Amino acid sequence: MSFRAAYEEVLGRWPAPVEGVEAPTPYGVTRVNSCGPADAPPVVLLPGGGATSTVWGACAAGLVGSHRVHAVDLMGEPGLSVPAPGRAIRGVGDLVDWLDAVLDGLGPDGGGGPVTLAGHSYGAWIAAHYAAARPDRLGRLVLVDPTRVFTGLRLGYVLRALPMLVRPTPRRIRSFLAWEAGGAVPAADWLRLQDEVAGFPVARPVTGPRPKPAGLAELPVRVLFAERARCHDAARAARAARLALPGARIDVLPGVSHHALPLTAPGELALALA
Repeated sequence: MSFRAAYEEVLGRWPAPVEGVEAPTPYGVTRVNSCGPADAPPVVLLPGGGATSTVWGACAAGLVGSHRVHAVDLMGEPGLSVPAPGRAIRGVGDLVDWLDAVLDGLGPDGGGGPVTLAGHSYGAWIAAHYAAARPDRLGRLVLVDPTRVFTGLRLGYVLRALPMLVRPTPRRIRSFLAWEAGGAVPAADWLRLQDEVAGFPVARPVTGPRPKPAGLAELPVRVLFAERARCHDAARAARAARLALPGARIDVLPGVSHHALPLTAPGELALALA
């Protein structure tokens, strides 16, 4: 199965007809998968590193009746976004400019009012930086098991992920995901897509400092941590988040792991995003 076929298979299981939007940006054309009423409150979803926008399908099921869902393929990551030659995203400022252009492409105020911006894992790091830089463009911020926002990554997690990152293969990806999830098996079609990700050309992800809490404090913020995450200690990360953002609502979801969280806790995520 090709990457595109695996991608379309997962997208075909979304709960409502999906409109594939090609949003032009200075860094290339960004693919946004949108569904739900066009004039409903917009929710913009950023996936984690190595994932695609299709990972949000189960979560979208709880939102499409009352929201316009826009799930974004990150530039330089697996997906249908096409980077512009010679215009790589190299820093946080570039990420902010890129997401500005994506939101502009969705229409005034993202299409139907103040935007709720949400991200998972690396996507949460991007969302937090964007919210700190552009709080005036957002109505709410939701961070789903954010990495490198409130605490760093565990060394054991990094070492376990390293072989997969250096030379990804379907076997290494599946082995790592099974280890991280404690043996729980995510959806079969999603695993097939992850197999195809092994051969997908990706850019080096942008890294940098943690976002400044002062900027995030200007917005209503919801943070959800995965109790069984191996990338960080969820209880410690939640304590750090409460210290940084005393006005935010912060919860630890019991019994869920990090990478497949959008697949395994869609109901909780939909409630947080609604």
